[in-house]
Amino acid sequence: MAEIISYEPKYAQDFKNLNTAWLEKYFVVEPYDAEVLSNPEKYILEKGGEIFFLLEDGRAIGTFALMYNDLGELEFTKMAVIEDSKGKGYGNLLMQHCIDEARKMGADDLILYSSTSLKAAINLYNKFGFKEIPVGKSEYARCDIKMVKHLK
Repeated sequence: MAEIISYEPKYAQDFKNLNTAWLEKYFVVEPYDAEVLSNPEKYILEKGGEIFFLLEDGRAIGTFALMYNDLGELEFTKMAVIEDSKGKGYGNLLMQHCIDEARKMGADDLILYSSTSLKAAINLYNKFGFKEIPVGKSEYARCDIKMVKHLK
């Protein structure tokens, strides 16, 4: 049985490992990624964001974060699920939890940056009501799409 929990320091390395594995499979770990993944407390938690883990039998098999970016937007970021757990509906579970938590945090909107090459991810975002908006400025070279979900 899988459960979602809030950040605990003992899972910090899992946060880094899960995201690094995903990035290395599809893209590269950019300097900004490395910085955030190595210092999640500084870049996410201390700025009012949240990090969550999907646990199965006490093992972190997935993660995502809600982070306030430099534009003051609440950003859905750093979502990863280990390869052998894909196809079990965990992406849906994490996405719904993310949206629920963003609402609890009082956000009007939830944004995300992605790549149109990630067809399954884009389909998931569309399924949960995210709509494409102009990208503007992004910290990531891989980003070619920005999406928003209005929460209110």
